[in-house]
Amino acid sequence: MLTSDLRRVLDSAAIAHLATVSADGAPHVAPVFVGTEGDRVVVFTGPDSKKSRNLHRDPRVALSVATADDPFTPVVVRGRVIEWIDGDEAWEIVDRVAGKYIPVPYPRDDARVVAVIEPEVQRVGMG
Repeated sequence: MLTSDLRRVLDSAAIAHLATVSADGAPHVAPVFVGTEGDRVVVFTGPDSKKSRNLHRDPRVALSVATADDPFTPVVVRGRVIEWIDGDEAWEIVDRVAGKYIPVPYPRDDARVVAVIEPEVQRVGMG
């Protein structure tokens, strides 16, 4: 279950940095739009992106989130991708999440998939 503090951050327009594990074991970090779907965390990406390839091979993720009003308060999520959503259902999530960041529907130029993350560790602040 997401804490109310974490849900508040994830439902805002805070930018997250998603860390995945590359095939050679090296970390790969990329900024992503982030949101919630029920008690899970969602991010989206291209189905053939490095993020997607890494997560299909090794579903472990870490997210570091910076809020606009307090970018130095640590917001951390660690967990695993437990589901992939594509097609119309994915586009509904993409548009909802992206709508926090951009004032128009997300461009349909390239395919997008949604990674659903089950949080195992969640922290807002130093606690």
